[in-house]
Amino acid sequence: MKNKFLWIPFLLLVFGSCSQKPAEQQELVAVESTVEEVSQNYIQLGRVEEARDFYTWTSDRIPMVSAHRGGPYPGFPENAIETFANVVKYTPTIIELDVAMTKDGVLVLMHDDKLDRTTTGNGLVSDATYAEIQTLFLKDEEGKVTDFKVPTLEEALIWSKGKALLTVDIKQSVPYEKIIEAVKETGSEAHAALITYSFAAAKKLHSMAPELMLSVTIRNMEEIQRLEESGIPWTRVIAFTGVAERPQEFNKALHEKGVFTILGVLGNLDQSAVARGDQIYASFVQKGADILATDRPIEAAAAIKTLAPSKSSKSKYFKK
Repeated sequence: MKNKFLWIPFLLLVFGSCSQKPAEQQELVAVESTVEEVSQNYIQLGRVEEARDFYTWTSDRIPMVSAHRGGPYPGFPENAIETFANVVKYTPTIIELDVAMTKDGVLVLMHDDKLDRTTTGNGLVSDATYAEIQTLFLKDEEGKVTDFKVPTLEEALIWSKGKALLTVDIKQSVPYEKIIEAVKETGSEAHAALITYSFAAAKKLHSMAPELMLSVTIRNMEEIQRLEESGIPWTRVIAFTGVAERPQEFNKALHEKGVFTILGVLGNLDQSAVARGDQIYASFVQKGADILATDRPIEAAAAIKTLAPSKSSKSKYFKK
């Protein structure tokens, strides 16, 4: 009997150590999750002055991709925060997103005027309240329903801080004042640039928020001249050069102004890459495109990765 009692402390020690293993495993999982989070491809701009420096063209610039509508892939719908996070796992990126407004004045991420294509709902976005939209789920490009909800612009601005840069495509029904208010209230001036499609729109936005970066469509020498006549300083401009490849001399003219070029490879040029091979993306960069706006950000980023210089004055903004 005495020997049996002597075994009790030993058994308690053995079973006690066994019961600790799940906790140890949980701790290991937590550490691994932290490592995975830290190893993301982040771009961090803390101040507006850093945004101007980042977007000032230099010969040692790092070529990048801009994920059109956030970079949707199977299972990851357009204009969803989960989709943004998926792309950032593979490459540092600029996220291009679309902003619409609900019936009750909430800014949400949505490209279409209607809910039908990208959500489980139907009808106009402008006819639905935010509460109604929150009952819906997003669908991916193939029409598969996901578990993801329609995010607000505010949620996207907060998520992207310290992770990715944004270019904000403003739908016609959305007042510029509300966009600027959201950017300022979330402290997103450094990492959110506003997209414009005309010089009149660019001038208006610049007059309302002169500190913000603007994406301005500039496709030829005449439009370079028009920008100079607009009064908008080149230090506030990222030049979207259209969806057709521009001559190398034209890209050089923009570079001499200290301006980054965004080439829209979405559509025909992306399809050319699918047909002819992804090396075509590298050729665009070699001819002067600095940022590729694409529906295939993961593939395009992989194709241009080797073109990044070994040392760059922009490296300080890229965090692993």
